[in-house]
Amino acid sequence: MSAARHPGSSGDRLPGAPKPDDDLAPVDDTVIGRAVRRSLIVLAVLAVAGGGVLLVGQCRPQGAAARPVAGAAPRAGAAEASVPRKLPFSNQTAAAGIGFVHATGATGEKLLPESMGGGVAAFDADGDGDSDLLFVDSGSWPWSGGPRPALHLYRNDISDRNRDVWRFTDITAESGLGRVALYGMGVAVGDVDGDARPDLLVTAVGENRLLRNVGGRGGGDARFVEMPRAGVEGGRDDWHTCATFFDLDRDGDLDLFVCRYVRWSRQIDLDVDFRLTGVGRAYGPPTHYEGADSALYENDGTGKFADISAAAGVRVGNPATGRPVGKALGVVAHDVDGDSWTDLVVANDTTANFLFRNRGNRTFEEIGTAAGLAFDRMGAATGAMGIDAGAFRDAGEQAIAIGNFANEMTSFYVSQGEGLLWADEAIAVGIGAPSRRALTFGLLFIDADLDGRLDLVAANGHLESAIARVDPSQSYLQPAQLFWNAGPAARQTFAVLAQDAVGDLARPIAGRGLVAADFDGDGDPDLVLTQVGGPPLLLRNDQATGHHWLKVRLADGQGNRLAYGATIELRANGTSQLRTITAARGYLSQSATVAIFGLGDATAVEGLVVRWPDGTVQEVGAAALPAVDRTLVVER
Repeated sequence: MSAARHPGSSGDRLPGAPKPDDDLAPVDDTVIGRAVRRSLIVLAVLAVAGGGVLLVGQCRPQGAAARPVAGAAPRAGAAEASVPRKLPFSNQTAAAGIGFVHATGATGEKLLPESMGGGVAAFDADGDGDSDLLFVDSGSWPWSGGPRPALHLYRNDISDRNRDVWRFTDITAESGLGRVALYGMGVAVGDVDGDARPDLLVTAVGENRLLRNVGGRGGGDARFVEMPRAGVEGGRDDWHTCATFFDLDRDGDLDLFVCRYVRWSRQIDLDVDFRLTGVGRAYGPPTHYEGADSALYENDGTGKFADISAAAGVRVGNPATGRPVGKALGVVAHDVDGDSWTDLVVANDTTANFLFRNRGNRTFEEIGTAAGLAFDRMGAATGAMGIDAGAFRDAGEQAIAIGNFANEMTSFYVSQGEGLLWADEAIAVGIGAPSRRALTFGLLFIDADLDGRLDLVAANGHLESAIARVDPSQSYLQPAQLFWNAGPAARQTFAVLAQDAVGDLARPIAGRGLVAADFDGDGDPDLVLTQVGGPPLLLRNDQATGHHWLKVRLADGQGNRLAYGATIELRANGTSQLRTITAARGYLSQSATVAIFGLGDATAVEGLVVRWPDGTVQEVGAAALPAVDRTLVVER
């Protein structure tokens, strides 16, 4: 949400309207941002261009294996040399048997959390090799019926023999997840106890839940039990949003970062009493609420965690008041500076974004402002929601994208060389203007047409159902957007595809969560979008470019089984692509962790190098690489 929504004395400022300078306190983040931007511009001029990730060293260790797995060929069709006329997605929700509908618990009081939920995870719950789906519901408030079951798990039953018929089966009851009751927000997936089965952390308004997967390892079975007193529950009065598993100290087990939004309660919300002229009581901006410190939990290797937030340096206070600054809605675990230690980039709503740089000694330093990630190109804090990171031009040029509130462009920070200086290039790359009107929650880098270049997809939707009565330029239900990557030689890197080119992806919804996975095994990324107070969209990617692909799954036998924090560099057609295996991406959600590399017209892969989370480098030589249109499993 945006600071632009801060109401004046009349209480009726239009959401997204420009914010006057007299609304800013002397220590406001926006003022700080404007001051530091001048120095950042000077630094940018002096920065060394280039950078990148150097992947060299020892070849695959003795005993490591790379297993090719047969996959389906992509759908036939001619490759496009310019902006695609068609890159369609088709809605499979009802046909596939997905009956979940998100409930907000709203009873007319317009409580802020009712506008924010809707996480989803695409992960292999039962160990059979494909991506299943977990939806997080919000449900009922304690004072109006009490919490109800919040988790809904659907098993992927798409047959290899008939990939055109999509089928998912509701296995919530037999999985044990039907007993988990809370006011749910988001989800993160990670193997917390090293048993090669994915566990779940579900965030909530109130205490979080850690759920251990005790299903069989052989596939076809997903059963979860709650892990009480695991140490990651948080407080009953905390509003938890996004979360991500990552290995903070490279000891082989997964630690956890959980974002908190604002200090909130029903009474605080009613006391704020935000109103819009012609609408009445409405969902208010976070500017009226005190911030909240996010939490960092260290895993002891067994799935028990200790809160090390204070000692690790991830609590950020206002220098004038000492109160928490953060209002976190998104986080991505990413090695920003290329030193093989995983850093954290946090998207804060109406306050400065954070970059927690991992010092390598179980502590972090917050350098978002110095790195150029805290504010937009004008030095203002934005209504930041979802976040993702990706190498969008080649293996050496990376970006961090953040979805923002209506009338704010999506932020698109591009590394200026060494990884510790970034600049918001949203306008220059072609994303700025087309994204300004939308209110963007989830967003992801994906290679939608398998041409070898990462595109950007955004899930959009407003908070207020009556917003058009206040601001005719806005609508509650909004179509998603697909920004197609035209390559480094194009005048602008990205071109937004017309709504009639993307099929059901353009269906207007109150969009929130967004995940990508190849559900049908044909090589291209499919999508799931959630909406608050409504059904999700399960979208099959029907691209027909004829482009080739290679999917890469990492299997780390040394504790961090899903290899979170690993990078994969692939060379084909004389160019490099880079993917990072990470847990949370977007907003409140988690995508599949199998890396999809589009190869365009290339019929062979020239080389592949994995940098494991502990810094070990493993090269898969050309002789060990499979034919294209396959899945490669790289083990160590």
